[in-house]
Amino acid sequence: MATVAARAGVSGQTVSRVVNGSPRVDPQTRARVEAAMAELGYRPHRAARALRTGRSHTLGLVVTTLATVGNSRMLQATAEAAAVRGYALTVVTAADGVEAAFARLADQGVDGALVLNEASALVPAATLPPELHLVVVDAPAGAGAAVVHSDHAAGSQAATRHLLDLGHETVHHLAGPAGSFAAAERERGWREALADAGVVPPPVVRGDWSAESGFAAGAALGTATAVFCANDQMALGLLRAVAESGRAVPSDVSVVGFDDIPEAANFLPPLTTVRQDFPALAQQAVTALIAAVEGDATATDRAAPVVVPTRLVERASTAHR
Repeated sequence: MATVAARAGVSGQTVSRVVNGSPRVDPQTRARVEAAMAELGYRPHRAARALRTGRSHTLGLVVTTLATVGNSRMLQATAEAAAVRGYALTVVTAADGVEAAFARLADQGVDGALVLNEASALVPAATLPPELHLVVVDAPAGAGAAVVHSDHAAGSQAATRHLLDLGHETVHHLAGPAGSFAAAERERGWREALADAGVVPPPVVRGDWSAESGFAAGAALGTATAVFCANDQMALGLLRAVAESGRAVPSDVSVVGFDDIPEAANFLPPLTTVRQDFPALAQQAVTALIAAVEGDATATDRAAPVVVPTRLVERASTAHR
């Protein structure tokens, strides 16, 4: 490290800050230090650094499943955001309960943990290891930890208003599973948009986030002319169900999804959907967690969730009635 400092013309403390991902380094200085590290072949030794600092520079990630598109995209975005800050990522599932997942992470010496989506609902009732810093993604305020979530309700309101503005008398909703914070918020936004328009909400049809459940919902949605789906995968299944029923999208029924997965633009027809900014969501969550790990007293403010905006993306699956 001293050799790197001499080559870059900086102090050893500056090299240490660069190695540890501190934001308190001028970008040009950071680039000069990183260039010197590359020239000298210098790589920080994680185990040695853990002994010196008392931190492993490893974050845990707790999920119920990685089979859903939202969770898998958050895994990728979180791993990338952590790597930029010099942290590794360890993933555990909550198959045996969230307390068992936390215990496994504590045994591995992680500095803190992120809890994703459905697993977040398990946190309030859990007993947490006292030394484990925690941030939950997609949970209400008061979830027992700092909270970061997308603005699901605003995105759903925009999707529902879009369909009403196209001349549809009402908008049906293919909702996510009961017990999911994201599903509940998306349903709330749909209901509020209909209420603002003076429309009584039709009965909710509920799926499980999968394309198969979207396809199965086709029969229950009958002759609906406008459907807001709580995610793109269920919308994909619904598109197939509509096609097999002899109807057409968007001439007979307009369909909107949520997430804007990369494949949504290549559905047939391309899907109008609400875009979640997964990289921004992961960045906010990782930043909050690392700030808590590194001793920022304001990072553990649990009263005010960080809310990441969403945006409606209009494509060819919706049309004027």
